[in-house]
Amino acid sequence: MATATGNPLAESGKPLFFKVENPEAVGQSPPPARRGDDLRTAVKSLTEFQKEALVTSGRTGLTWRLASDEGPYLNGLDYGPCPLSFLTTGMVASTMNEILALAKIRGVEIRNIRLIQDNYYTMKGSALKGTMVGGAKDVDLEAQIESDADREALTQLVYDATAASPINGLMRHSRESLFTLTHNDAEIETARALPIGRTAEADPGDKFDGAQPASGDWSGLIVKGGITPKAEHTTGGAGSSLAEEQDRILHVRGICTIRPDGIKQIVQYLYNPHGSIFTFLSEEGPENGGQGRAPDATTYMSAGIGFCFMTQFGRYAKIAKKDLRDYRIVQDSHFSLGGASGGTGKAGEADPLETHVHIHSGEDDDFARTVLDMSEQTCFLHAFCKAELKTKIRLTAYEAEDAA
Repeated sequence: MATATGNPLAESGKPLFFKVENPEAVGQSPPPARRGDDLRTAVKSLTEFQKEALVTSGRTGLTWRLASDEGPYLNGLDYGPCPLSFLTTGMVASTMNEILALAKIRGVEIRNIRLIQDNYYTMKGSALKGTMVGGAKDVDLEAQIESDADREALTQLVYDATAASPINGLMRHSRESLFTLTHNDAEIETARALPIGRTAEADPGDKFDGAQPASGDWSGLIVKGGITPKAEHTTGGAGSSLAEEQDRILHVRGICTIRPDGIKQIVQYLYNPHGSIFTFLSEEGPENGGQGRAPDATTYMSAGIGFCFMTQFGRYAKIAKKDLRDYRIVQDSHFSLGGASGGTGKAGEADPLETHVHIHSGEDDDFARTVLDMSEQTCFLHAFCKAELKTKIRLTAYEAEDAA
């Protein structure tokens, strides 16, 4: 597999996350408006498992650059957060948005709040036999709330807020993703992957290097901590996720609180496979009542799906020992506004993801179709979109200190 080596994320000299100063020069525009919160995410492979993304929101007009890496379980450098942590971060931030907005609408005073969200995924089967499949399981959410409202009112508040989140549209209804496929600069038909039915968006390969950070200090947007404490179910040592045959459960936790300046802080723990702790910051743009000082919830969610999908390309090619030289995607995601934060009064909705895949390899077109099919089939977050999932909610008393 002929990909770059070293640590391109470190060598670039840029912060891992930053608001892009010159989105016009980068040349990435949002997709046509559909649902109210429409985002275009371009993702580029830097090494087998290091990736960078540019996420442009039609609602806010902002473009964020985000970066991801994998840990020792994929022989990565652990320089940035893993793909699954982005979806957990975006989900729990979005739920927090809706709880706070709905509490205001209902006149419920919340003095303190902490959300603890656990996401679980599965991987079973053989990559080389084509039977390996990624899966997603129901989400656990613990809401710690300090308030004078009674338990029944708070429980209903959290249930309704969860339904109001835009991610509800990908969770509660099966959404089969759609694709185009371009191999060595020629668009070809897909095999099992469902076609979008229109011409592919252009390869985003020349957009990334021109993205420059806006003025300010962006180093606090993502901060690496220590190793996640081991739990009884913790597994996954060095290289474990590269096994040709697998039967495992993945577990990511995100703990969301509100800082005094109003920015949401999400601490991510990677239990399975065993990995590092990363602390994310998130804030909505002015259109949604924030100041746009950090990436918003749907930006994180969109990036997470793109990053996870891209990981599967590199992982499959490495297992199959195929010549995959580089790969990039353009992914369009269309979310409704939040039922409470966006004032719709409805459950969150979303359209199927539309992803344009650009592959360069020394293999034939059949390999390009196979790697797309296997990547879609093993992507945890495309599985998340296809499954019909629910959030299991538990309301508890607010605790003074975080607990992993």
